[in-house]
Amino acid sequence: MPSRAFRIGRSATGLGLFAIKPIKRAAYIATYRGRVITTEEADRREARGARYMFELNSRWTIDGSPRWNVARYINHSCRPNAKPVGRNGGIVIVALRRIEPGEEITYSYGPEYLEYFLDNGGCRCASCRRKAALRRRKRRLERKLAQQRASAKRRRGRAQTARSQSSRLRRNSR
Repeated sequence: MPSRAFRIGRSATGLGLFAIKPIKRAAYIATYRGRVITTEEADRREARGARYMFELNSRWTIDGSPRWNVARYINHSCRPNAKPVGRNGGIVIVALRRIEPGEEITYSYGPEYLEYFLDNGGCRCASCRRKAALRRRKRRLERKLAQQRASAKRRRGRAQTARSQSSRLRRNSR
């Protein structure tokens, strides 16, 4: 039996799945496993706080909550390196591109997930966190530049006032 190409480890958003060997493009990574339940039952479980539900279609959902379901550790990303594919009535995760050792394995959870999280504080995937950090840096830089321009304008104003006062003094002393 070949050893796994991934490990479970700590990521910025909780636990995640990380490659320990290079994973080729289109290679099988894991199967999303768990009990197949009706979508209505999945909705009831989610209302009670259950997670790891993977909707197969409008009628069936996989409850991936057992810890032996390693695919449950794959986190969401807006720029994923893997994707879920329906195969034989189940879901398998395959690589979209080559995944390097140490890289977190991610896939997009879909528009409903994104809509929910954008309404509740924003997406926390690595690419969105980088974008947010860049936006914060840009805003800080813009504020700093605005402050520098304002202080330069005040200095010019003071210098101009001092020049006009000194010319008035010279005129009055004549």
